[in-house]
Amino acid sequence: MTAPAPDRAAFVLTRRRAAALALLLPCGLARAQNSADDQQPAKPLDVPYVPTPMAVVNKMLDLGRVRGGDLLYDLGCGDGRIVVTAAKERGARGVGIDIDPRRIAEAQVRARDAGVEDRVDFRVGDLFETDFSQATVVTLYLLPRINQQLRPQLWRQLRLGTRVVSHAFDMGDDWPPEQVENLRGSTVYAWTIRQAQKNAARS
Repeated sequence: MTAPAPDRAAFVLTRRRAAALALLLPCGLARAQNSADDQQPAKPLDVPYVPTPMAVVNKMLDLGRVRGGDLLYDLGCGDGRIVVTAAKERGARGVGIDIDPRRIAEAQVRARDAGVEDRVDFRVGDLFETDFSQATVVTLYLLPRINQQLRPQLWRQLRLGTRVVSHAFDMGDDWPPEQVENLRGSTVYAWTIRQAQKNAARS
């Protein structure tokens, strides 16, 4: 049997490759689509993702008096910058909670790059279903409505002396901040859990 001419052989090979790709492409697209779907939040986001500027991150950690031995919970942690900075620069341990798995994936990469994977934990979760009672510091950058909805949970779960720090938004008239600082157009609020809040949580 006569071998096909080189150009004919190339044509046959190209057709075979095209046929193989045609079979594989739908599978690849399906896997990619499934992967993207897996990374979508389980429910609509209550708060849009807006990263906290690093200068404000450091101010929040200052107002929270974050140091070695602290366990910081960041509620709505986004890309994890507050938790990672607390671990890397203040020696604290940290937990970040966010409902968006894409942000949690980014946070895990940030922790790995900073070399603090052993000091931090990032979890996909609903803040209103989260137990953060072990925290010594809680940080937030949410919205006024969400802050006020979380307030009874903070009062109920957190221990006396736990520090709470919020970027941009306060906790409403029922819990005035102990400290307010402005930095480059941003406002940071700070509170401490005291007996009055524990009593209010029981009422």
